[in-house]
Amino acid sequence: MKKGLIMILLAIMVIVSVVFWFTSSAKPVKFSEIAMIGTIALVVGFALFVAFMRVKAVRAGLKPEDELSKRIMQKTASMSFYVSIYWWLLLMYFSDKIKLESHTLIGLGILGMAVLFGGFWFYFNYRGKFND
Repeated sequence: MKKGLIMILLAIMVIVSVVFWFTSSAKPVKFSEIAMIGTIALVVGFALFVAFMRVKAVRAGLKPEDELSKRIMQKTASMSFYVSIYWWLLLMYFSDKIKLESHTLIGLGILGMAVLFGGFWFYFNYRGKFND
């Protein structure tokens, strides 16, 4: 229950900071900023989904982490790490062709890794095969 509440608190803090960032900007909004905000919303939505599932499991009297959820996390972590290496290689290849600031490129890489992790978690949680 404690981890779930911490995840919810962190998600709320991220939402508040993105809203402050978005409202304090005096420049016109570009497509890249909208894409980043959408990706951040996707990652925060995933965190809230997992946190509410944990809180719901604890309230129902179940363990928040059992053997299956640990196996799902292990499989998700290994696959997302493997694919994120190729994601970073792709970003490095296109970094010369796309004129982005280095901090924007690093942020894009980190957000891409988070989206990969969330996508693989949903796949392994709902459709994954574990005896491969």
